[in-house]
Amino acid sequence: MTTATASNSSTDQFTHLPADSNQALGIAQYAIDFLGGPDANSDNAGNPSEAVLTHTNRFMTDAAICGISALALGTNAPTVLREEALDHPVQTGRSGATVFGSELPVRPEKAILANCAAVREWDSNGTNFGYDPERGNTAGEFGHNDFYSVATAAAQITGADGLKTLKAMVCHDEIRGRLAEVFSLKTYKIDHVVHGAIASAAVYGAMMGATTEQIESAIGMTVAHFIPFRAIRAGKQLSDSKGSSAAISTEMAVKSVQRSMKGFLGPRDIFRNPEAIFRIFEGPGQMFKAVNATDANTNQADASPFDLHLARSGDDFAVMGMHFKLGLYEHQSAGAIQAMTDLLAASPELLDNNGEKIKTITITAYEPVFGIIGDPAKRKPTTRQSADHSMVYIIATLIRKAIENKANGLDTKWEELILLPADFSADAINNELTRSIMDKIQFAHGGDEYDSKYPDGIPTSVVIENASGDTADSGLVMYPAGHARNTTHDLDALLANKWKKLGALASDPPEPIIAKFENLASKSADEVASMHAFEIDFKGSFE
Repeated sequence: MTTATASNSSTDQFTHLPADSNQALGIAQYAIDFLGGPDANSDNAGNPSEAVLTHTNRFMTDAAICGISALALGTNAPTVLREEALDHPVQTGRSGATVFGSELPVRPEKAILANCAAVREWDSNGTNFGYDPERGNTAGEFGHNDFYSVATAAAQITGADGLKTLKAMVCHDEIRGRLAEVFSLKTYKIDHVVHGAIASAAVYGAMMGATTEQIESAIGMTVAHFIPFRAIRAGKQLSDSKGSSAAISTEMAVKSVQRSMKGFLGPRDIFRNPEAIFRIFEGPGQMFKAVNATDANTNQADASPFDLHLARSGDDFAVMGMHFKLGLYEHQSAGAIQAMTDLLAASPELLDNNGEKIKTITITAYEPVFGIIGDPAKRKPTTRQSADHSMVYIIATLIRKAIENKANGLDTKWEELILLPADFSADAINNELTRSIMDKIQFAHGGDEYDSKYPDGIPTSVVIENASGDTADSGLVMYPAGHARNTTHDLDALLANKWKKLGALASDPPEPIIAKFENLASKSADEVASMHAFEIDFKGSFE
């Protein structure tokens, strides 16, 4: 059996887990080493750069503010799951974790369940695309920054300070992000949260002092017992299960760690297990055989489908390739949003007279945008969860807001047009002007020219034809604001705008709550323990 190896250079360090090694055990050792557990090899300790720590803190703050605002407006799943968590208090002392807006220590898996569901509810937090062309890892699995509550809960129980908590978040994003680069779950109709659940088992176990074998067992249980399929995302109108998938899977991952630490033995070596999802769908060592076809000493039939490289230091962490949403919208629409805001800024006359000058709007994009937010089933959304996955609704609402702002002498920049929860209310979904604009929108597939540029970018263009037959063309948009490769927008200013507007839904002023999550690396263990001790202005049911 090949074992994990560490590769070193002057600028970065990686732990290499070969396809013919026990990668579950390797991930466990990586997490323990990264976070400095009792069984850690200090030579492999996690030392992410200041840029990585800062960027991860941005994603964590962004996720938290999304979640807190969802709770403030009484969205269904986060409210139900938060109440469930509060029904499971624990004895005083460091034996429990907290939910947003409460100091009551509760069962950690329940706190994680509640907080994870809350941050995901708006579908407005960070996104990864599973794309690392430098290493040839371009599986392209989606994923989201839903899981920071895992590190926070473990830190609250163990008394970790802010820096260790933040490093645990980096570690989680690294495991989850690198798995997304090498194995596409969606190809096999499996929900992308599986990668996050595996990372949750590793990071929670490492922070709680589990051994490598116990973490390996927990990862094995997570994969063997708790695989969610994309059935939760199918259909014309989506349910609470879609938004809570990460939360439920992670709850089970944490329970698996707890069971393992009490002596329960889950399946070992799960990535090479011939009956587990990885080898069932891609065969024994499929990728490994292609790369190492001349290695006569390798048991090619006993390998996972991929090698795995996990960063330990430097700048080259998976989180640096993840993307921010700057409001409420499905990430595949970011290119169209950027194209449309650019067009409206260049041709504001299109907004006059309720947009009557607009005859047609043609959005040219790539696959899989059509299957996710552009298919005919999404042209008549009736729920928020369906509306925020409807390209025609998202773009029509953006135009409607721009028309209203211009008519009232207000700005039509994104900072004022930002899509917020109110834009997905029942009244907004049934707005007559929005519906009329939706009827003017049509899609075109850009073919290989566009498909080949994804997921490096979000290749999209928009052409507006006016009543006179003249056209306004956005040109190709590759890296919209919020994209990891965007260099033309002020990310911190755009995020501050988003946090202030979403945070104001939960508290007036919102800045004290926002400050609870910023500058995490400098916070003490007591400050981490009290991170959720703030009041939320609950406003009733959004639905």
